[in-house]
Amino acid sequence: MREKIVIGSRESALAVCQSEMVRDYITEHHPELDVEILTMKTTGDKILDRTLDKVGGKGLFVKELDLALLDGRSRLSVHSLKDMPMEVPEKLPLLAFSRREDPRDVLVLPQGCKKLDHSGPIGCSSLRRILQLRELYPDMEVKSIRGNLQTRLRKLDSGEYAALVLAAAGLKRMGLSDRIFRYFTPDEMIPAAGQGILAVQGIEGEDYGFLEGYCDQDAWIAGSAERAFVKYLNGGCSSPVAAYAEVEEGHLFLRGLYYHESDGSWKKGSIRGNAADAEELGETLARNLRESCLKEHKGEV
Repeated sequence: MREKIVIGSRESALAVCQSEMVRDYITEHHPELDVEILTMKTTGDKILDRTLDKVGGKGLFVKELDLALLDGRSRLSVHSLKDMPMEVPEKLPLLAFSRREDPRDVLVLPQGCKKLDHSGPIGCSSLRRILQLRELYPDMEVKSIRGNLQTRLRKLDSGEYAALVLAAAGLKRMGLSDRIFRYFTPDEMIPAAGQGILAVQGIEGEDYGFLEGYCDQDAWIAGSAERAFVKYLNGGCSSPVAAYAEVEEGHLFLRGLYYHESDGSWKKGSIRGNAADAEELGETLARNLRESCLKEHKGEV
């Protein structure tokens, strides 16, 4: 009898597409395995009338998948790393990160539009994006939008929004690159920590030899630096921090954004160092930006 591997996934088309990418890797390298995808609607997918910071943050997208791992209904879960809480249970370790897809944020216009209409709102619910959008488009309203990728695009095309800000990675994975009007450089809009990376999560003590070779080392290093930055600042969906690392020939370049909640001030910065010190670099940049903001807040600078 063939061994069965069950992958837990959110039920959105994008989440399933991403889980299928992991499934295809496993079946290509281990054709003797029977790999299935178990889809489920998470709490974060059900609550669409409020922004995530009002209803519990990133954990709402993983709770049901975690339970499926713990009760044996699934052997592993596939997540967008940017949706993963910074604290991961010891019993449910992160096993591997995929090679990174395009990490940039992009602007998407209604179908058929060739020019941005500044009189309408930009659809966006991420506080990280909203802060940076206000610098790029100070004359435009930013209006909250929730729902999966298809739902957001339908709302855009029906005329509710003049544009949306979305992740390039999701659009490209769904074959929707043609919807992209413009890319934001990482200097214009620092991406969310982990954006463009898939995280494979499992359960402690299980054998995951069938994943050998899947983990991309550069993505693991970059993702670890970015998550260390956010974790140091206790950031999640309610705190608009951002972090993006680039790894090249053993060196790491990390950009970060820190938000000072008491007065709404924020600061961007960067750091360079050895890739082997990824987490330490993330913490150092986070500490430097926070201390700089606090000094300015107290009038010391």
